[in-house]
Amino acid sequence: MSGSPYTDLDRPPLSAARLRRALVAPQGPWARLELRTETGSTNADVAEAARAGEPEGLVVVAERQTAGRGRRGRVWQSPARAGIAASVLLRPGEAVPDRGWVPATPTGYGWLPLLAGVALVEAVTRLAELEATLKWPNDLLIDEAKCAGVLAEAVPGRSPDQPPAIVLGIGLNVTLRADELPVNPTGLPATSLQLAGAAATDRDPLLRALLRGVADWYDRWRSTGGDAVASGLRDAYLAACATIGREVRVLLPNGEALTGTATGVDRDGQLQVTTPTAIRTLAAGDVLHLR
Repeated sequence: MSGSPYTDLDRPPLSAARLRRALVAPQGPWARLELRTETGSTNADVAEAARAGEPEGLVVVAERQTAGRGRRGRVWQSPARAGIAASVLLRPGEAVPDRGWVPATPTGYGWLPLLAGVALVEAVTRLAELEATLKWPNDLLIDEAKCAGVLAEAVPGRSPDQPPAIVLGIGLNVTLRADELPVNPTGLPATSLQLAGAAATDRDPLLRALLRGVADWYDRWRSTGGDAVASGLRDAYLAACATIGREVRVLLPNGEALTGTATGVDRDGQLQVTTPTAIRTLAAGDVLHLR
């Protein structure tokens, strides 16, 4: 059975048919689901579909990624069937009259990766029975080690008057062993659900819970016109975020570093950091929790 997905009994394959029965229906939460044995990047696959005009609701799941990406061009790789690698296609700028959704304001799009982070925490807490938190913006931490991350990418519309699509990619370490963990360039240690002592490491229910959670929070957010406060998303994020109230060091995209206290997240999902001289509002950056 060389090459069979059943050779490693701790890592059984996912079933596309079962996932579609659970997640794809006329009223959603998802419109189409593709399961791939291997791909370069699920985000790249969904972005390509978005450029070709694919409607909202596509989900691409891969058993193995060979060129998965994290923030700032970093690589996210995992052995076959050892984790969850999934990307979804959202079009928040388009109205959906049947659901009462008006176009969301582009300034609120920054909440979408944070929304995925909230869904991650909820799924891991409920099914794996682990205490999980978020490091701003959306890294899932267990005992201060990174277990998952989210990458959001905007895909420009096909015409100037068409709003961009948003691709949300989620990578979760499920059964990675200690010698398989990725090295984090920021120095944050990595872990997996299995190494953290999870009560369950079956990827099928974990993936279902995660995708249902993303769909549920997206529905709440869209139903309020993309308002993170009115939808309850901001409160849920603040409750899950371990960064707030911590001393932090933030490496900004321009190479600047600042140190201060993370004091909040504003209405657009940006981190507020109080330094000795000012309050800085950050849209992006690598955050290190200082002890």
